[in-house]
Amino acid sequence: MSKYDLIKAECYEANLLLPEFKLIDLTFGNVSVADPDQGVFAIKPSGVDYKHLSPENIVILEIGEGKIVEGSLRPSSDTPTHRRLFQAFTGARSIVHTHSRNAVAFAQAGMSIPCLGTTHADYFYGEVPVTRPMTQKEVQSAYEWETGNVIVERFKDRNPAEVCAVLVHGHGPFVWGTSGRDAVETALALEIVAEMALKTLQLNSNAQPIERHLLDKHFFRKHGANAYYGQK
Repeated sequence: MSKYDLIKAECYEANLLLPEFKLIDLTFGNVSVADPDQGVFAIKPSGVDYKHLSPENIVILEIGEGKIVEGSLRPSSDTPTHRRLFQAFTGARSIVHTHSRNAVAFAQAGMSIPCLGTTHADYFYGEVPVTRPMTQKEVQSAYEWETGNVIVERFKDRNPAEVCAVLVHGHGPFVWGTSGRDAVETALALEIVAEMALKTLQLNSNAQPIERHLLDKHFFRKHGANAYYGQK
């Protein structure tokens, strides 16, 4: 038994949802789950095939210093990015990184995903932003940590609780949520709205974002103090 068994199990189960939801190819993705009270987070080990993943080989690290506190395998290469986001977005308990194809298409084009319809508005309060390109210095230094920094920079004037996703320019999406499953489901929603936006712009390159009053209605009926969608 370990005092980290609960987050290891949650992390393991959330990672298995990535191939189930067809959000990854090969091993291109990872999920982390934090326990803020213990100051640690769990993350998938680097390069391990999902068929061979188990709760026992999930790695536990400190949020503060990044020291491995449990696990014999090397953690995901994206671990510093996850750690930086846990430090900055204190409401996030889980972070998901994928290379889902439609979201990556927007990232590679250097385009935010515009809110063109109510499906998007149900999950994200406005466009899903894309970061600026990383500099040569950022890439050649602490690349994964600096990836986290450009995400945090992009949210300087945005609420990460209202848009729980970002596209890293030329790379792909990072998504966060209140639990492992919540974050993965939001990553799936992101891929769905990215595909819808791509098809919409192919049909009509001049398509415009929905009106603010419609965005407000759809987002806030599902989120916030006055939400009324679903069951209590």
